[in-house]
Amino acid sequence: MIENRVMIHSDGVSRGNPGPAAIGAIIVDGSGRLLATISRRIGRATNNQAEYRAVIAALEEAIKLGARQVVLCSDSELIVRQIRGDYRVKKQALKPLYWRQKQLQGSLENFTIKHIPRQQNKEADRLANKAFE
Repeated sequence: MIENRVMIHSDGVSRGNPGPAAIGAIIVDGSGRLLATISRRIGRATNNQAEYRAVIAALEEAIKLGARQVVLCSDSELIVRQIRGDYRVKKQALKPLYWRQKQLQGSLENFTIKHIPRQQNKEADRLANKAFE
């Protein structure tokens, strides 16, 4: 059992938009100790689909680790604003991903999502790009 509060940094990349895509994420506990990393290809997707898939994979892993409170950081302003409810999800292809994320979010005691500059998301980006190697 881990400390029940974790921080996630997630990123999705697509080469071609749509094109070959991959996801990356890191999960750390409250003291910054690394709990898990994700780095894998997801097939063909748009950049926004990859961003959502990274969020979903990271939330699934955090929940599996026992997390009950999550702070998720992403450099995708669109995804952050859609998850917060500031923007509607208009693209049909994103709706099932949005709802899966909401389902996972609903199983947590507390969920916060933050938009961060790309420079602060380098490790998740590195893991997403590493999946192409």
